[in-house]
Amino acid sequence: MRVLLTGAGGQVGRALALLAPDAVRLQPLTHAQLDVTSAEAVARTVAELRPEAIINAAAYTAVERAEDEPERAQAVNGAGPAHLARAARAAGARLVHISTDFVFDGAASVPYTPQAPTHPLNVYGRSKRAGEEQVLALWPERSLVLRTSWVYAPWGANFLQTMLRLMRAGQTVRVVADQVGTPTSARSLAAAIWKILARPELSGLHHWSDAGVASWYDFAVAIAEEARRGGLLEQEASVTPIRSAEYPSRARRPPYSVLDTHSLAALGAPRHWRAELTDVLRELPRA
Repeated sequence: MRVLLTGAGGQVGRALALLAPDAVRLQPLTHAQLDVTSAEAVARTVAELRPEAIINAAAYTAVERAEDEPERAQAVNGAGPAHLARAARAAGARLVHISTDFVFDGAASVPYTPQAPTHPLNVYGRSKRAGEEQVLALWPERSLVLRTSWVYAPWGANFLQTMLRLMRAGQTVRVVADQVGTPTSARSLAAAIWKILARPELSGLHHWSDAGVASWYDFAVAIAEEARRGGLLEQEASVTPIRSAEYPSRARRPPYSVLDTHSLAALGAPRHWRAELTDVLRELPRA
């Protein structure tokens, strides 16, 4: 199967390339190779490569900066998916588009189903919701929008890397304890996407994350414990819980963003986030 991957330089894109099945002929394109904000470039590339499936891992993910760059966020996260959906429709290709838990406002107390009403609190969330809507409106027959949450990897810029850097510097890390969700490794997300592409009957809106629930504070404590156990930290790390109000942030974030993944039960049960974290940490160089 010929598969075009956008955003190949990002943390999910890299995981998708690493886990690509042998039966897949993958064409990974970074932002420098394909700017999804250009309708012309997207149409030309898809017409030339003639993929049977497209995975859109390209995204503007700088949540804070998006408050100052709403046009850029909308161009990448809103218009980009629309360009890809039109090109996929013209080529008759399946499209898997990756979205986010930030389309919700966090007012719920039970996991969000794919059908739950959305109400994004910030520019990033609104731009991602716009992309979802475009994909599902333009190419509903063969598109799948996959929301996920709190993605991290042993590469790239993410919460895990930030925590390890601060902990290695011996700093006391102050982490928000009143925002709850599910950490999800890029590898487990990539594995789920390849399973989705092996099932042509799947389309529409779905959720995928690792199993379990955590606050950012819980996640940081687990990172400290597992990194120390695995030889990634030379000393015990100090992690202090704080309230969201104590953390300077322009972009409001959902206090609760746990996702219900039951619509993809056919893929198998996701692993617990802490088990995934332990495996990810094993890939990092020792202290």
